[in-house]
Amino acid sequence: MTEKILIVEDEPKLAALLADYMKASGFEVFTLSDGIQVEVWVRENKPNLIILDIMLPGRDGMEICKNIRFFSRIPIIMVTARVEEIDRLLGLELGADDYICKPFSPREVVARVKAVLRRVRDGQAIQAQGLVLDEHTYRATLHGQDLELTAVEFKLLQLLVEHSGRIFSRQQIMEKIYHEERFVSDRTVDSHIKKLRRKIETVAPQTTLIQSVYSVGYKFEPSP
Repeated sequence: MTEKILIVEDEPKLAALLADYMKASGFEVFTLSDGIQVEVWVRENKPNLIILDIMLPGRDGMEICKNIRFFSRIPIIMVTARVEEIDRLLGLELGADDYICKPFSPREVVARVKAVLRRVRDGQAIQAQGLVLDEHTYRATLHGQDLELTAVEFKLLQLLVEHSGRIFSRQQIMEKIYHEERFVSDRTVDSHIKKLRRKIETVAPQTTLIQSVYSVGYKFEPSP
């Protein structure tokens, strides 16, 4: 399957040049020039990688990168004309996978894209009890069927699956999963657990993968 690359760049000539080099390397390429369009497009089209300029009309690349990381682990390469170290660090701290400074060689960008995608392909998806969790796309499948989880539901399931058999209290779950939320309560955790169970049972009726431990919390452990 041909990998999809989204180029977000408001300089038409540069965007066209990058697109030509990417297509010549066998990628399917899409371009956007306005920052406002990016998040909706990414949700609907799920590219394999995003080349994201920092200086954009409508919404800057830093904000876009941060917002995308709330719902996806799609690889992002930041592009900047600013050479100050702070911009590079900010881009990486916001969840970017790599950065490149203008002016650059299009061949170098292609090489960076291939390197990042290779790292992604080499990464192992989490698998357990028919579940496959892909942290780069926040996609979870059970017996081949998409569970259609939200980003928070995915992170919650990932936490429990990665530590199968370990009991997590509601407080521990809140600290590990909801650190970006302004306020959550025990009921918030219980609500997401309930929704997770419902989605799992929709695909596999009478299957319980998340167990409640009375007065303690929750754990991932298939029922006998």
